[in-house]
Amino acid sequence: MSEIRVATVQFQHAPGDKAANMAVIEGFVADAAARDVRIIAFPEMCLTGYWHCRTLSAQGWLDLAEAVPAGPTTRALLGLARAHQMAIGAGLVEVAGDGRIYNTYVVVLPDGRVERHRKLHAFESQHVSSGEAFTVFDTPWGVRLGVLICWDNNLVENVRATALMGADILLAPHQTGGTASRSPHAMGTIDPALWRARASDPERLRGEFQGDKGRGWLMRWLPARAHDNGLFVLFSNGVGEDAGEVRTGNAMIIDPYGRIVAETDAIEAAMVWADLDLDLLPLSTGRRWIRGRRPELYSLLTERQGHELPPLEARFSTEPVGRASLSKT
Repeated sequence: MSEIRVATVQFQHAPGDKAANMAVIEGFVADAAARDVRIIAFPEMCLTGYWHCRTLSAQGWLDLAEAVPAGPTTRALLGLARAHQMAIGAGLVEVAGDGRIYNTYVVVLPDGRVERHRKLHAFESQHVSSGEAFTVFDTPWGVRLGVLICWDNNLVENVRATALMGADILLAPHQTGGTASRSPHAMGTIDPALWRARASDPERLRGEFQGDKGRGWLMRWLPARAHDNGLFVLFSNGVGEDAGEVRTGNAMIIDPYGRIVAETDAIEAAMVWADLDLDLLPLSTGRRWIRGRRPELYSLLTERQGHELPPLEARFSTEPVGRASLSKT
């Protein structure tokens, strides 16, 4: 197979309402099936809702959580995958057998397999554990998928490891844009009043979504993840108001040269799709350059430097980080 049709989605979830969010997914899957899509990516924690969860108690998280793969949401997704012969990725809250809670992304396949990725750098709550493994797997169409959730993608080592494990396509589900970043020249918040007034003044909101609080910020780093590692990226995201912040959508598909194959500037729920030319992969710049790696020089990357912080603390710290904080010497 030299081509495969894929899609990625942005939508505003209903906080805590898994039935409503599943209905949205079902609608987009039906639309994708009508277009012969084989792989579709939905956003991070889109089945449970996202930012409202940060204030939940441990019991509140457990009330939202389900086992994977035995839980009803995963089983429902698997039914859709079988019915439409499609790989479907969507985010939820998982409770593991030992009682720990994870921000998990489930990918269900038409052959009955269920793959899951537990966010490696979970910062949503003290009640949420971080995952301990990368996720790369085969599909019935001869391509290998990898998954990294939101902040996982911001740490370059994670994407490189995923590429070295053979991923051809990276599913990159997010809930981002419009966030209260601690970095003064990163994103920034969007006034929720603009979202509420989108029907009467859509272009003002679109300007925020396309500017440095949304697409402009993504363009500083996301295409490089595709280019430098020689893989396609399916970026999915929330859109609209999310417990006081406003997600910017920007769903897009990027090729292994870092070029945008398809994207949307919609300020509401939307799906983008494209036929991926898999023949681009073998001679892509990233794949060729990776062969020139000198792993014997990189031991520093696997050593703790003494400045590392837990994801929750690192994400929300306002303390400046000087050079001395990043080096043992």
